[in-house]
Amino acid sequence: MWYFWIKALHVLFVMGWVAAVFYLPRILVNLAEVKAAGEPAAVSARLELMGRRLYRFGHIMFGLSVICGLLLWQGWRMTASLPPVVGQAHWIHAKLGLVAVLFVYYIFTGRRLKKHASKGLPSALQLRLANELPVFLVLGVLYLVMARPF
Repeated sequence: MWYFWIKALHVLFVMGWVAAVFYLPRILVNLAEVKAAGEPAAVSARLELMGRRLYRFGHIMFGLSVICGLLLWQGWRMTASLPPVVGQAHWIHAKLGLVAVLFVYYIFTGRRLKKHASKGLPSALQLRLANELPVFLVLGVLYLVMARPF
């Protein structure tokens, strides 16, 4: 019974984190467009505030998903009520590698948000193209989790 609760919480927290991963670059695109259009400073300040709050929320969701994921992966060593889900399969290592790349991307976008006032931002088109990377990484993670190819 605990396994399903932990799994449900893990999926919930991952969904929250991935929402932040997808939306934070979009806030950067909006900031670049606001700067280029010469909008009032209040609009830019509101977007910056939204970005900082979303970045903090994403970190919390990531931390909670890591805790639940570790319980799912290694929890059987602590209690007999959790089954050994992964066993000898190595798909988990590829999944964790993609998650690590996704987390580095998230940190990179967060730092870009923090430094945009002093260093500026790339064009909105460049930011839109960079915004597509997490879609492919999440697609790879989903494939590995569902297909468990190796």
